[in-house]
Amino acid sequence: MGKITNDTFLRAAKGEKTDHVPVWYMRQAGRSQPEYRKLKEKYSLFEITHQPELCAYVTRLPVENYNVDAAILYKDIMTPLPALGVNVEIVGGVGPVIDNPVRTVSDVDKLGELHPEKDIDYVLETIKILTEEQLTVPLIGFGGAPFTLASYMVEGGPSKNYHKTKAFMYSEPKAWALLMDKLADMTVAYLKAQINAGASAVQLFDSWVGALSRADYCAYIKPVMEKIFTELKNENVPLIMHGVGASHLALEWNDLPLDVVGLDWRLPIADARKMGITKAVQGNLDPAVLISSWDVIERKAKEIIDEGIQKPGYIFNLGHGVFPDVNPDTLKKLTAFVHEYSAEKLKQ
Repeated sequence: MGKITNDTFLRAAKGEKTDHVPVWYMRQAGRSQPEYRKLKEKYSLFEITHQPELCAYVTRLPVENYNVDAAILYKDIMTPLPALGVNVEIVGGVGPVIDNPVRTVSDVDKLGELHPEKDIDYVLETIKILTEEQLTVPLIGFGGAPFTLASYMVEGGPSKNYHKTKAFMYSEPKAWALLMDKLADMTVAYLKAQINAGASAVQLFDSWVGALSRADYCAYIKPVMEKIFTELKNENVPLIMHGVGASHLALEWNDLPLDVVGLDWRLPIADARKMGITKAVQGNLDPAVLISSWDVIERKAKEIIDEGIQKPGYIFNLGHGVFPDVNPDTLKKLTAFVHEYSAEKLKQ
């Protein structure tokens, strides 16, 4: 074990032809799995991630249960922030809560640096266990992108409108630039460490960047994303970008030195390619469809696959993450359907 025998995901991410469309699901590790729910009765998210053997078990479960073509490391985008001096707690039913929000230049100045081998050694150990001993599919590492991390750090927790974050960005441009630079350096160090430990690809989640206009993205965010992906490009692994409600930014992502543009359900793949997306694409079934009847799921999946396979470089995924109400058997059945249907279509 520990040797990749199914590299379909990696080939698709590089824009190469594949015999079938590869599948993985955001938040496939955890959430709806009964084995995971049982663990959560005893352990918190952070407690699971701090135990490499246990975390490796949660990470590989969907590979074993669903037959997906890639694993994604089980952890939270908040994982590296405590090393910077951010006091974060995952509160059930709420999400990440930060009791020392960043609101001033002084707050930004106080932020420390991430030293992966010391600060997140448990993450790196989990990756090594998975890639050296357990997985036969690629492992995807990931991190939160600077805007999304900043939104939690400034707001002090989840937000529906990001008013404080955007006000800080507009009114304190120098402090914002410094915050972006610090988060960029942390992100590069974090993802490089995951790659060096054995991750075969990495994804940046900019979950809430859709709250920005395209003009503001280009002015306040895109330069830092350019810096991150340029530095990561030398690692020679597929680089994936994903956000939610950010279809208006897809062309900006396509312009970055990355390999795969993640799409949510708001932008059909055919439309994305017509508007100029030239890179490999990933997506984009609405997760809500997963609790519909099977005939609806199958019809929606067919539509997406038919659009995706018009050009090499397509990875089937959701437009956002699996949620707790989804039946694990549905994900298993959907994975098999995507494999079989796409294989038949690609033969034609």
